[in-house]
Amino acid sequence: MPSRTKKFRGSRTHGRGKKAGRGKGKRGGRGMAGLCKHRWVWMLKYMPDHWGRHGFTPPRRAEYREINLMRLREILPSLREAGLAREEDGLLVIDLRSAGYGKLLGRGEIDFPARILVDRASEGAVRKVEAAGGSVETNA
Repeated sequence: MPSRTKKFRGSRTHGRGKKAGRGKGKRGGRGMAGLCKHRWVWMLKYMPDHWGRHGFTPPRRAEYREINLMRLREILPSLREAGLAREEDGLLVIDLRSAGYGKLLGRGEIDFPARILVDRASEGAVRKVEAAGGSVETNA
């Protein structure tokens, strides 16, 4: 039986078509060439995580729903209606924990004595509430 090379003697391309037998003929580019074009399906099948963001995700801080003293004065009537603000011994007791707030911030003014129950509070908020004759009770 003749060898394959002998079989194709006289044939210009040895049965490989025009370009496939020459050099790096049919490979479609080098490396990652064509991943968005002719190698798209290959990329989807074998490299599904090629695009997009991967890697380290920083830990999230505990998120608190915050309220300023200014906003607290605005919503005080609705807190009284809901039973979250009540009078006790001449002080207004405001339960911000039950109202869904986690942190009291100091923007604004407070001009009445109040005992405020909250998870956290800024130094400025505590200072202003104490200057008005009240107190802030926190968990932290």
